[in-house]
Amino acid sequence: MSEPVEFSLAEDGTATISMNRPALHNAFDEGMIAALTAACLRAGEDPRVRRVVLEGRGKSFSAGADLNWMRRSAAYTAEQNHADALGLGRLMRTLNDLPKPVIGLVQGAAFGGGAGLAACCDIVIAAEDAKFCFSEVRLGLIPAVISPYVVAAIGPHQARRYFCSAEVIPAPEAMRIGLAHIVAPRDGLAAARDAMIATLAQGGPEAQADAKALVGDVAGRDIDDALVNMTARRIADRRASAEAQEGLAAFLEKRAPSWRAG
Repeated sequence: MSEPVEFSLAEDGTATISMNRPALHNAFDEGMIAALTAACLRAGEDPRVRRVVLEGRGKSFSAGADLNWMRRSAAYTAEQNHADALGLGRLMRTLNDLPKPVIGLVQGAAFGGGAGLAACCDIVIAAEDAKFCFSEVRLGLIPAVISPYVVAAIGPHQARRYFCSAEVIPAPEAMRIGLAHIVAPRDGLAAARDAMIATLAQGGPEAQADAKALVGDVAGRDIDDALVNMTARRIADRRASAEAQEGLAAFLEKRAPSWRAG
């Protein structure tokens, strides 16, 4: 029996996390959630990993929650439901906070929690046939666990519409509202991924981790003395780092920096 999540690491430092339940459109249950969380933690902790690609095998990225999982949860106690939801919450936070750039490669359906996974990615490349949907209200539910990441991606006004309407969002509209960054032909999805990997390879890995954390630390904050001080300290610390010294030396010497060697 195949694993619900597969992990691979290429020589260039690209880790690929593949949701591998194509017959079920990569719908997830507690087992798949645990496996995805473990794969994200593995990618985050491995110093060889420079960037991560999250993909779904088959026709869809992820159709959201597995029906059998939802049936089981209907019989859970309040405490069991809370613990179950915390598992999904841990996955979303782990993916969102990965200290490496994460590319989400979305084709077909990205519904419910699947759309939430996309919102946690730093760069979302959607195939022209990709469809996003926050479908929870049609089942009498709400997209609670994924909401912080979706609202951060598309803003509260768009979230109010799509959380309440459960409309299907085509790829071009998803890009317009901020849920996707790039729309590519279905047969050009791999090429768009490879182009983005090549772009990310130009940047210093430590700087990319710091830049990603910086966005989270400044988003939504008032521009006051404390924020100005914090950002000044961040760039001062980065300028003094070995990676920045190497990057500046490489620029002045008109050569590639060490992280682009090979």
